[in-house]
Amino acid sequence: MSGRLSKFGSAIIGLLLASCQSYSAENSQIAQAAPPPAAEGNYLAQPLISEIYTADPSAHVWNDGRIYIYPSHDIETGVAEDGAGNHFAMRDYRVLSMYKVGGKVTLHDVALDIKDVPWAGRQMWAPDAAYKDGSYYLYSPVKDKSGIFRLGVATSKSPTGPFKAQPQPMKGSYSIDPAVFRDDDGAHYIYFGGIWGGQLQKWATGSYDPNGSESDLGQPGAPAIAPKIARLRGDMLEFDEAPRDILITDEAGKPLLGGDLDRRFFEGAWVFKRDGLYYFTYSTGETHYLVYATGTSPYGPFTYRGTILEPVEGWTTHHSITQHDGQWYLFYHDTQLSGKTHLRNVKVAPLEFDENGQIRTLDPGGK
Repeated sequence: MSGRLSKFGSAIIGLLLASCQSYSAENSQIAQAAPPPAAEGNYLAQPLISEIYTADPSAHVWNDGRIYIYPSHDIETGVAEDGAGNHFAMRDYRVLSMYKVGGKVTLHDVALDIKDVPWAGRQMWAPDAAYKDGSYYLYSPVKDKSGIFRLGVATSKSPTGPFKAQPQPMKGSYSIDPAVFRDDDGAHYIYFGGIWGGQLQKWATGSYDPNGSESDLGQPGAPAIAPKIARLRGDMLEFDEAPRDILITDEAGKPLLGGDLDRRFFEGAWVFKRDGLYYFTYSTGETHYLVYATGTSPYGPFTYRGTILEPVEGWTTHHSITQHDGQWYLFYHDTQLSGKTHLRNVKVAPLEFDENGQIRTLDPGGK
């Protein structure tokens, strides 16, 4: 399996790096047709909606018991694929909601548009949301006007928006894929980071280096680039501490290495807690797995445990995990509707655990 995937990953990487095209926010609004009907195939799950393309689903169950999903909104832009992901040129967010898995899914109006984010330049990537004291917080990675990814916050009194953006990005923020976790004591933590187009590798020295490597700094035998964590301030708008590295180890306690492509962190962190244990879940990127590690603190260290989801149809996937009515669910995406890596669709499937708390691996099918 790993050999086959490595060849596939290499082919995709070659395709992505083959072309490059400049981009400007002014010409990014290109009309797109509605997604076509879902393709036939033996898929684990079907797309939740087909009106628009959606990806990177962050699912939450708020106080009203409804499931709210905060995805990326993929659009066709005409931007050529490249290694930096410039073809993922999304411009707004639309929230999905449903009373139960398998029930009717509502596609809500625009929750936040890039034109309403004062500091934003381009590319609204995978968001997440949080709730505290009657307010909802939408966290999103967007490139600023100099092309550097920052994390922004927008607020609303409604879980579906519209959200009002803060005038500046979060101080000290960088890279992509924010995921907010609320612990049992009410403290909130934000996890973030993604390499390659997510720019995490460009911050290896503590400041942004535009010439930073597009991989794990060319050191496959060194510890892998670490995802980040910071406790959020009480008002949920800023970090309450400097971001820290998250250590992911093998069962012997040794850090996972940059060359360990089947297990090392690439992007898409998501944390949940079950039976007193913290599950740090993430995507391996070019080998296309969703995997997980466990620990006894929100800060880690986390010990690698196994695979959640085998590779999906498309480049890779980005996920969330939540519980509803006593059942755990995995929300993820693939490219069933379009067959194109930048036009994706959100799905959901039940997630099961064994008696030891190990996650049973899912096969998405469709390949």
